[in-house]
Amino acid sequence: MRELKLMKGNEAMAEAAIRCGCDAYFGYPITPQSEVLEYLSNEAHKRTGMVVLQAESEVAAINMIYGAAGAGKRAMTSSSSPGMSLMQEGISYIACAEIPCLLVNVMRGGPGLGTIQPSQGDYFQAVKGGGHGDYKLIVLAPSTVQEMVDFVKLSFELAFKWRNPVMILSDGALGQMMEKVELFEQQERIKTIESWATVGKPETRERNVHTSLHMDPEKMEEINIHLQAKYKAIEDEELRFEKINCDDADIILTGFGLVARICQKAASLARERGIKVGVFRPITLFPFPYAELNKLADHAKGFLDVEMNAGQMLEDVKLGVNGKARVEFYGRMGGVIPSPEEILAKIEEKFVGELV
Repeated sequence: MRELKLMKGNEAMAEAAIRCGCDAYFGYPITPQSEVLEYLSNEAHKRTGMVVLQAESEVAAINMIYGAAGAGKRAMTSSSSPGMSLMQEGISYIACAEIPCLLVNVMRGGPGLGTIQPSQGDYFQAVKGGGHGDYKLIVLAPSTVQEMVDFVKLSFELAFKWRNPVMILSDGALGQMMEKVELFEQQERIKTIESWATVGKPETRERNVHTSLHMDPEKMEEINIHLQAKYKAIEDEELRFEKINCDDADIILTGFGLVARICQKAASLARERGIKVGVFRPITLFPFPYAELNKLADHAKGFLDVEMNAGQMLEDVKLGVNGKARVEFYGRMGGVIPSPEEILAKIEEKFVGELV
């Protein structure tokens, strides 16, 4: 049976990691995600034997992930914005070596050390490849505490299916808010040894080596071509999105994560005033649902992209719409959360005159 609890987002995510049989967590405390490490430190080892270690830095943590995940174990880390920036070199190595793992970024306002308040300013870093080289993460954007729970399990499934790192892109508000969640039953830690895992030199097969260093340019190009083919397959198979009252909508709000929830309220307020507004929420930020947005642009008169940044997903929204309709933007930055009333005012300012 699924268990019903009232939980803070960060703690619910940590509980989900324990319940889905995660083997190891390596991380470093940084607000507003420190509860992940704290919760796991108190709960994980005594319940499942999961290894939980506070590393000496984020750089150390991501390299510990490289080792544990390279051995075929379910390994994860979490951080917040500047901490995730410190991990980028290691993430690029892991992506090239095709090692599955879970990365969680509970975003805070920036740039720089910024503020501990929520933001969505790390979209480019997560989706476009924050480190060096041509690589992609699978990126999931939860909008509820329940999804923070469910996406932990889904992330490990996707990571091992594609042998690719997966990121849950959350924010400080989702990490700190408390909501009712349904928790899935405890799962056993997986004992099966993956065929690609580094487990020494067994007698039955050759030794596996995980590296991202290939001095021969032809070999490096071959690896890049293979990775690009894998990313294309992920785009074909793993698209996830949510459409809310989009079929008859004249105006469609686009937003991810927490902002998508705020957009739903703004759309409801707009409909009370006779303005047909829908909401389109990408759940996978990579792969991004360009084609679905393009279909909506066949009938929608305009789009308003709403984000807690300066307009990072806006570029992908415009690519999806592809000039079929006007795309406007409304954003708040530095840790400020937009209100439904602000979004409604922007809808009226940008579009209502055209709809009369």
